[in-house]
Amino acid sequence: MAFVPDPVELNRKLPLWYQVSQSLRASILGRPPQAPDRLPPEDQLARHYGVSVLTMRQALKELETEGLITRHRRRGTFIEPDVRRARPVRLLGSVDAIVAQQSGEHTTLLGHGSEPVPAELAEHFPGRREATAYRRLRRDRESGEPVNWAVNLIRSDVAARIDPEDLARGLPMTKVLRDRVGVRISRITDTVEARLADPETARLLQVPLLSPILYYTGLTYDEDGAVVDVVRIHYRGDRFAFSVTLENVTG
Repeated sequence: MAFVPDPVELNRKLPLWYQVSQSLRASILGRPPQAPDRLPPEDQLARHYGVSVLTMRQALKELETEGLITRHRRRGTFIEPDVRRARPVRLLGSVDAIVAQQSGEHTTLLGHGSEPVPAELAEHFPGRREATAYRRLRRDRESGEPVNWAVNLIRSDVAARIDPEDLARGLPMTKVLRDRVGVRISRITDTVEARLADPETARLLQVPLLSPILYYTGLTYDEDGAVVDVVRIHYRGDRFAFSVTLENVTG
């Protein structure tokens, strides 16, 4: 039996191989423990994603380079069982890329509840004094070391449809919003900056106070152009690097 990845709707204005690799990566990192470790043949995967075999090979080569899979002539393609989950955060404009980045670590839901909207975020929640905050800590599955902690501030009408158990089980918030709640995500805007660890971040990530961290802010918009989620993620500076790939996209 082979592992069947999640379906994905591809954006023809972005590189297909990259979108396929990120979607497959998200499926691999988010798969249940009992899932098969063998992938379907590349021609079946190509049909599954609606791309050419050449595009599929390029996507698989990317995952092989990352160490997520191994390919054996005549035997097939297999998911590495002991793959290290920590990896660079790569931004290219695909929702599946965001889901892939959020997958793969052990997640602890630290708490959730209604909170006043901070003044610096008020412009994203017009007319709303409160929103629902979800706090989560992610650890490396292999070492147990904390790698980042996040606060998602969700519009209250959307949060009412979120099952916290989905987050407690480790599902990425973007996946919950899209696949569980049914939010039609139109775009995600990312900002990355360097900061110094405040007392809460130092405690949660087990790093010295005022040590360098990477601070990520992501704005998720629905199909009407309204913000449904503002996430602020604090990454350990010694565990992550951000890289941006610029492609010559036409069309």
